[in-house]
Amino acid sequence: MASNQQGGIANKPAKRMPVFVKVDQLKPGTNGHTLVVKVLSANTVLQKGRPSNSSQGLRPTLIAECLVGDETGTILFTARNEQVNLMKPDTTVILRNAKIDMFKGSMRLAVDKWGRIEVTDPAKFVVKEDNNLSLVEYELVNVVEE
Repeated sequence: MASNQQGGIANKPAKRMPVFVKVDQLKPGTNGHTLVVKVLSANTVLQKGRPSNSSQGLRPTLIAECLVGDETGTILFTARNEQVNLMKPDTTVILRNAKIDMFKGSMRLAVDKWGRIEVTDPAKFVVKEDNNLSLVEYELVNVVEE
């Protein structure tokens, strides 16, 4: 008689409850953020075909920069491919497992294949538009410990 320890439900780690953060708490080089933001604008910055392995030929690459924010501030969000369709202005979305990418010394928010974007009910907050974290320029400083 074989015991059911290998693939059993008992060994499955419990899912952590998401800890929602505010835009002004985001820092360079961090990830795993869950936040509710309102989309203020979305601009397509790259649209081109790329070869795919399937018989359809070119698979499009679509990248849009979206200004998103909450009541503490705003940040640029980089939407890729299918994400672009979700990031429409005046839409409220939940970004799950988002990460901070650095682009030319400034922060960008992104959701990769390990994260999720969910459209949700319109938020009640007013976006604080005069605190754009993507306008803050960071410089990489190497610290030598002696």
